[in-house]
Amino acid sequence: MASEHFRYRKHGAGSAVVHLVLLDMSASMLRAGKLARAKGCLLALMQQAYRDREHVGVISFGGQGAYWLARPGKAQAFNDRWIAPLGGSGGTPLESGLQLLAPAIQKTDRLTHVWLLTDGRFAQLPEKPQGMDCCTIVDLELDELRLQRCQALAEHWQAQRISMGEGIDA
Repeated sequence: MASEHFRYRKHGAGSAVVHLVLLDMSASMLRAGKLARAKGCLLALMQQAYRDREHVGVISFGGQGAYWLARPGKAQAFNDRWIAPLGGSGGTPLESGLQLLAPAIQKTDRLTHVWLLTDGRFAQLPEKPQGMDCCTIVDLELDELRLQRCQALAEHWQAQRISMGEGIDA
């Protein structure tokens, strides 16, 4: 083959977006299959980010405090191996998760899309993290007594809210 048969095709470097996910793994998420739904949502987010060659970081918060499940970086395939066994316990230390989130937002030069997957069973509405470009709150409040804190937080943060409990009779 002659050199004129070869064509250089520049590959895109992926999106300029990093998805930072806060996953509520508190004991209240164990009721009504809320944690299972949150893990399914997380898996779908990770798969889409992998297909789109985007970056993702995942912070869990629950009874043991907050910690990184996956530090920000290129989304990887086969996430179900580490997502499936995740369990929940204890209180809802959202503030601890936000403390881990803040430096990650400040450190990146990408657009940040923060995802909060929670049932909203936290004590108070925290302040909006500085520097995030977009936020989606996935409202997993499926309990009979609805506190509607996710809705209040979405309004407070000017975030998009997706309810997993719409249309479910309490």
